[in-house]
Amino acid sequence: MIDKIAGYLSQSNKAVAFTGAGISTESGIPDFRSPGGVWSRYQPVLFQDFLTSGDARRQYWQMKKEAYRELKGAKPNSGHRALAALEAAGKLAAVITQNIDGLHQDAGSKRVLELHGTSRYCICLKCDARYDPDLVQERLESGVEVPLCDKCGGLLKSATISFGQQLPQDVLSEALDLCLQTDLILAIGSSLVVEPAASLPLQAKQNGGRLVIINKTETPLDDLADVIVREPIGETLTRVVHDLGLH
Repeated sequence: MIDKIAGYLSQSNKAVAFTGAGISTESGIPDFRSPGGVWSRYQPVLFQDFLTSGDARRQYWQMKKEAYRELKGAKPNSGHRALAALEAAGKLAAVITQNIDGLHQDAGSKRVLELHGTSRYCICLKCDARYDPDLVQERLESGVEVPLCDKCGGLLKSATISFGQQLPQDVLSEALDLCLQTDLILAIGSSLVVEPAASLPLQAKQNGGRLVIINKTETPLDDLADVIVREPIGETLTRVVHDLGLH
């Protein structure tokens, strides 16, 4: 399977990677859906509830406070580094990710489309002021339950996308264009069930691209895949990079 993926990449002019939480579990970040993950302890807070309910905001920030501890200090793993190496060698056009951890950028990837936003800053929903999440975390740790903007008193929120919140349309549009143009998409560490993001690999396949799935569990697109790999992501991608003669 490794040589087949490497062969596909050699033949491709505009390959795209689509990544989910599975690529970051090897960096010590739990998949939110896995046992012990944040969502096993809390119900996700809908965006509209965040806007209208004080209780929902308190639950949201309690969840974020715990998730921050899991994200803080995480480093890119060999899977992230392999994708950065593929991009640097001209074998990968972009990374489209459902992840919010910023590890692709830390690994050196240049063109990263973050469909679900980023945990790297917080934003005021009223005046758009940005805040360092470390400073917001300090407030939460000191006992503040719902942090507010220093400038206008508006609600602060992580720059991640909540359920019921619209995805950034410019990012989604760019991602769709990439998937419609690509001749090869690598779907990595994603269950391929969270829409609309999960439909992007399907769009690529239906438009004539090859589909490679690297994921430890089955996905709804397995029957359409040209190659399926169930082995660890970092090990698999590192072997692909080596097979291509890259370092």
